[in-house]
Amino acid sequence: MSAIEAVVFDLDGVLVDSDHIWHEVREGFARERGGSWSDRSEADMTGMSSTEWSRYMHDVVGISDPPKEINDEVVQRMNVRYAAELPLIEGAADAVRRVAGSFRLALASSSNRELVDAVLAEAGLTRYFDATVSSEEVTRGKPSPDVFLEAARRLGAPPGRCAAVEDSANGIRAAHAAGMRVIAIPNRRYPPPADVVVLAEVTLDSIAALSPEVVGVG
Repeated sequence: MSAIEAVVFDLDGVLVDSDHIWHEVREGFARERGGSWSDRSEADMTGMSSTEWSRYMHDVVGISDPPKEINDEVVQRMNVRYAAELPLIEGAADAVRRVAGSFRLALASSSNRELVDAVLAEAGLTRYFDATVSSEEVTRGKPSPDVFLEAARRLGAPPGRCAAVEDSANGIRAAHAAGMRVIAIPNRRYPPPADVVVLAEVTLDSIAALSPEVVGVG
């Protein structure tokens, strides 16, 4: 493994405890619109870009609204939830600041651009990131590596010299497929399976344990 030059953070589940909020918002919207929601629906959409999950809600869940309108309504509801209370994970902001002292930072998220920008601004973390990428800006969402590869491209860093901090199964798969050193912080609400966690070179119990030493050495 080459020396690490940069760290690419995921957002949902790593910096903000928001996966359950996405679940509640999308399920609530689907039921309002008479969609056929199932236990698989949220798991299937984990990591998808906004284009992919809004199409899924139209085609699979059965919401008749056009995908763009589905996306816009869900994002508006997410903004309302974040405005009421930003679910920043304890220790996340300190971890970002700590790691930023030694590495360049990027963010690779499945969230929409406006949500990425709003969360980082509200948390006071915008200035620590040299690049941020929403999966709506690439061809495919996670588990495809596109969003991580684009983050590395914007940083001007080879993927093999980047470490990725992820919590979900599809996020871990995506970072691993991008050729990055994966640091897993398994999501406690939606834990990734063991055969995915083993793709990570480092596994932490909490983002509070993330440090420059862990990034560079493990």
